Amino acid sequence: MTVTAASRSARTVSPSVRLARLWGGVVTALTALLAALWVFPVYWAAVTSIKPDADTIVTPPTFWPTTIDLSSYTYILQNSPLVRWYFNSILTSLAITVLVLLLSLLCAYALSQIDFRGRTWLYWLVLVGFMLPFQASLIPLFILINNLGLVNNFAGLILPQLAAPLAVVIYKQFFDQIPHELGDAARIDGAGEWRVLFSIFLPLNWSITVALAIVTFIAAWNNFLWPFIVLNDPPKLTIPVGITQVQSAYGVAYAKTMATAMTAALPTMIAYLIFQRRVTEGVMATAGLKG
Repeated sequence: MTVTAASRSARTVSPSVRLARLWGGVVTALTALLAALWVFPVYWAAVTSIKPDADTIVTPPTFWPTTIDLSSYTYILQNSPLVRWYFNSILTSLAITVLVLLLSLLCAYALSQIDFRGRTWLYWLVLVGFMLPFQASLIPLFILINNLGLVNNFAGLILPQLAAPLAVVIYKQFFDQIPHELGDAARIDGAGEWRVLFSIFLPLNWSITVALAIVTFIAAWNNFLWPFIVLNDPPKLTIPVGITQVQSAYGVAYAKTMATAMTAALPTMIAYLIFQRRVTEGVMATAGLKG
């Protein structure tokens, strides 16, 4: 009798536990639904890119190609400067990433570790730049680049994207958490500010640096608005702007358009899949920053 009563009590679930399980199931179902809604456009683009052109306009649409046709990928490689656009995007994205990290690192270190007049005001200006949307300065920025003769030039494409207030804020808050005794001890031993920064402070923030590098590279690769405005020579276009040229040339050739889009998105998808753990670590560490 004692064993039976114990087993019955073990099977008894309190209403709060049932409610928690029900709520957990609802959250899981909503998460799965949102994930499916996010994945479906990517899936549809990938499937459309391997369909014959005639199958992309059938009614009702098919969710899997009856025949796998890779001719769209062959066509865009042979009849568009896709390789040149890839090279332009890789070159400009790498340059933007390296320069943004270097400039943000130096600025954040100065704001955090070097005492100079006007430091607080300078940091407030950085915060204002962080809150100011890029579109608000688009017209005066283009006028400035045009007056400098940098329109349709890679320098005009890269320079405006080097201002990254968010990276400065992230670096500064991490530098603020490092004990000043580490830097002071190195300075007593004769180390200069450059050595203190690159030998002590930077190695302690590798996870953040890697995460910022990946995010910056992806953002520079996917940037459409500014390259679309400042570049007008087809051989100098980046891949997001080049897609629009291919689309207008092909008209309603949806398979070729989707093949171009999938080819353009491939590097960023691979980069994220390879460095996903680093990005997650950086985002988690950034979320834990204290003001």
